[in-house]
Amino acid sequence: MEPEFLQAIDEENEWEELELELEDESEDFSSEQDHWAASISFDGGCSALLVFPLIVAFLLVTGLLLGLGSTPLPALEAAAIQVLFEESEPKNIVEAEVVAVSANEESTVETIIAPLFTPEVLYWQDEIIKWAEARNLDPNLVATIMQIESCGDPTALSQAGARGLFQVMPYHFAPGENAYTPHTNAERGLSYLVETLEARNGNARLALAAYNGGIRGTQGLEVFWPNETQRYVYWGANIYQDAAQGKNNSPTLQEWLGSGGASLCRQASQHLGLAP
Repeated sequence: MEPEFLQAIDEENEWEELELELEDESEDFSSEQDHWAASISFDGGCSALLVFPLIVAFLLVTGLLLGLGSTPLPALEAAAIQVLFEESEPKNIVEAEVVAVSANEESTVETIIAPLFTPEVLYWQDEIIKWAEARNLDPNLVATIMQIESCGDPTALSQAGARGLFQVMPYHFAPGENAYTPHTNAERGLSYLVETLEARNGNARLALAAYNGGIRGTQGLEVFWPNETQRYVYWGANIYQDAAQGKNNSPTLQEWLGSGGASLCRQASQHLGLAP
């Protein structure tokens, strides 16, 4: 049996060893805790980077829902999708599709002339379609102008000096050109029609006014247009509307014939060899 003082020494040594073990474990735990803290800090930063856009998106969508409470659900879904993916949207592809659609719409031209026009105008149907397609014009608009300008008479001459199928003024022709040659007359007359359409942003009614009264002469209000131009637009716009709708007859065309157009068509019929 050991003496009491040796037992006390042994117990004291055991306590010292136990304290050392506890200190080692404490250091290991602290080291491990620092490691986990660093790991959490790194992972948390990455998670924040991932979560932050979702929070922003959530706030934006919430704002849309609060501000557009009466908007139908599909519209809200579309708005949310636009907000979330606007930056990543392939805009060049979308723009290309829009351009393709626009180009397709511009190249689409009616290739059938309404049957409501008089026989003298329908006599030029094939040529009207070719002339219109060459300039991306509606053949019914071209036929309407021919109807009220000359009724298809290539030799028509107005008191003002306008000549041919489309009653083109002499200053539109180049030196040496024959104003009464159908192709040349159509070339000059329809080129001017294109100008009037461009000047009036494609508005056929305003283009008809400019074709008759000049681009500058019809810039003001309609009430200030010359009476001749106002009558011209009344005839032309209504006949063209009926033709564009594919009607078989036009009350306005019949009204035009009864107001003096019939004599012009009789003259055209004789020159074209259509008269019995």
